[in-house]
Amino acid sequence: MQILIVLFGFIWIVSSCKKEATVTNYEEQELLAGGIQTVFETGSGAYSQTFPVKLSSIAIENHDIGDALFETTFITAPAPKNEGLGPLYNAVACASCHNKDGRGSAPEEGGHSTSLFLKVGIPGEDAHGGPLELPGFGVQIQPKATFGKQGEAEVNVHYTYEKGTFEDGTAYELRRPSFTIDNPYIPLSGNYLYSPRFSRPVFGMGLLEAIADATLLMNEDLNDFDNDGISGKANYVWNIQEQKMTIGRLGWKAGVPTVLQQVAAAFNQDIGLTNFIFPYENSINQIQSEKQNNRVELSDSLLYASAMYIRTLAVPARRNVQDPEVIRGKQLFTDAACVKCHIPKHKTKVNMVFPALSNQTIYPYTDLLLHDMGPNLADNRPEYLAEGVEWRTPPLWGIGLSQAVNNHSHFLHDGRARNISEAILWHGGEASQSKILYKKMSISDRKALLRFLNSL
Repeated sequence: MQILIVLFGFIWIVSSCKKEATVTNYEEQELLAGGIQTVFETGSGAYSQTFPVKLSSIAIENHDIGDALFETTFITAPAPKNEGLGPLYNAVACASCHNKDGRGSAPEEGGHSTSLFLKVGIPGEDAHGGPLELPGFGVQIQPKATFGKQGEAEVNVHYTYEKGTFEDGTAYELRRPSFTIDNPYIPLSGNYLYSPRFSRPVFGMGLLEAIADATLLMNEDLNDFDNDGISGKANYVWNIQEQKMTIGRLGWKAGVPTVLQQVAAAFNQDIGLTNFIFPYENSINQIQSEKQNNRVELSDSLLYASAMYIRTLAVPARRNVQDPEVIRGKQLFTDAACVKCHIPKHKTKVNMVFPALSNQTIYPYTDLLLHDMGPNLADNRPEYLAEGVEWRTPPLWGIGLSQAVNNHSHFLHDGRARNISEAILWHGGEASQSKILYKKMSISDRKALLRFLNSL
């Protein structure tokens, strides 16, 4: 007997007689990557869809306001609207870095990218255990400035290329970036730290935020008691709203606790807009600071609307889940222990206030924990509990749509990997054994593994 189910405008055929490993068992096959907040868009708008279920009219209105603000180009004050840009900034709009709500691309040799930003600092910790600012530059290089001011510096990249071979003799090439800080507006301190970061996709962040702390902590193994070589740990960071240390789960090093704080920091550091969470200009304490009383340039309501927009961006569905090669690739992914960090399945906590995020089974393929990724990927810049070799496990959902949405397939924190295979080959530290197993795979097995990852 078969039953027809209409779901999100699609008709699914479900057998009531027996379970089969097909697309009809959509939960087992992870078709609904974002639970009920999954959408079936596979084109350039795949990352920009609104939650399809359980949003109130107020939430939809705020999502739409935040959506418009995300695309808004800000200008310098005084202006009738959209004022507040700078005086120092990286971009004039959120969409400048997160094109179509997706990931940034790496620049060409000797060039720069709007979606690249450089975290900077000096050795030591601030009052909450976070990174110390680089005197005269703050926590991030802002290369652009409004009229009468000077950008802090130019950030450029250069590449060297390294040859290698898989065990079957197939050749590959990796590119290693080196970043330079050129033409600083004042001399740089001799003992400074820096960390290049490329913008990440912003869809699904509300669901990641909705995973309970206890769920994340269940996957910690600080002392590697199971002797598998993998010992993820949670980062604890300063939560500005709560005025206490809480678990970080967002950002390349899990250095941000909430979507709202992430959005507020981006407005402040990237565009130069003050807000109630970050009320001071990013040029504060600099010789070119405006040295005036700071006023809030982005209203509380607009900041909350922006956070609502990010929280309610849906997750694209899995694709090709019936393909035998994809199914085999998933098994290879498991056999190579990739699932130890890229944990497929989570369930969000119960949220009576925001039912759209509540009690959802999702498949982000991350543990949101920190892992030692080895010296090749190290930035050597600590961030709270994250050491210089440690990075948060990035979610893999939607990764196979990167080319369709953003017209490139650049991965890792500094964009060095030009495809998924290169990203795997850069893995080290706790992921070394998984990389070794990948290099030992036959061509057909590697193809199956990559086909699986591109189905996410």
